[in-house]
Amino acid sequence: MIVGMHHNVQIIPIPAFKDNYIWLMHNGQQAVAVDPGDAQPVIQTLKQLNLNLSGILITHHHQDHIAGVTELLKVYPDIGIYAPKLEDYSFAHTPVDDEQEIQLTDLGLSFSVMHLPGHTLGHVAYYTENKLGDKWLLCGDTLFGAGCGRLFEGTPAQMHHSLKRLAALAGSTQVYCSHEYTLRNIDFALSLEPNNPTLQQRKLDTQALRDKGMASLPSNIELERATNPFLRCHIGSIQISSGLNLADEVAVFSRIRELRNVY
Repeated sequence: MIVGMHHNVQIIPIPAFKDNYIWLMHNGQQAVAVDPGDAQPVIQTLKQLNLNLSGILITHHHQDHIAGVTELLKVYPDIGIYAPKLEDYSFAHTPVDDEQEIQLTDLGLSFSVMHLPGHTLGHVAYYTENKLGDKWLLCGDTLFGAGCGRLFEGTPAQMHHSLKRLAALAGSTQVYCSHEYTLRNIDFALSLEPNNPTLQQRKLDTQALRDKGMASLPSNIELERATNPFLRCHIGSIQISSGLNLADEVAVFSRIRELRNVY
């Protein structure tokens, strides 16, 4: 299923493992994979669509995002790989850091790198905007549909700052994250904000998509700002539900992240 279009470039989700998505950008000939944790579904999709893999974007070093790279390199040895500068990888790659621009010439796309510590210390996202106004965010495990990633390496302050950067993007920005966690995240969000009508509607819309076997993604920044509790730590009802009424935003974020960990 085509879920996004950028000029003549399409983005499709390739399901992997239990709930991962490997996003594949392609123009009908060349393709770039994002966080290929498993090579086989990528290779199968490339063959089905008669595509050549010309590049890989990596957001962070966890195995469910990189374990397929070595096998893909055996089949497509000439691909260019971009990965975070502040993390170590066993495969050859171009290190990328905050505000760096990268060119995916085969697709005619230019991406800006955002360093977003929190889930891991070196985690990055890739953002692009074209002349037609299309905006894409490939954000790995930093921002999820109605949620955010666990803090495996970074601090609550780091993750909160990273999410604030993403929340400041244009509302129309399409959010391509790496896991199908949306329904569970919405249920948690409703436990904090049960009277949020936009969140209530999102639950219905997301359930309808999942009942049809469709991805709940991409989301968009406007919807996340309205429904994602981790972007709403300044909202009074979230602060009250956290049990830290009138606390600063980082403290509220830290508390609701702890609550989500055991939800």
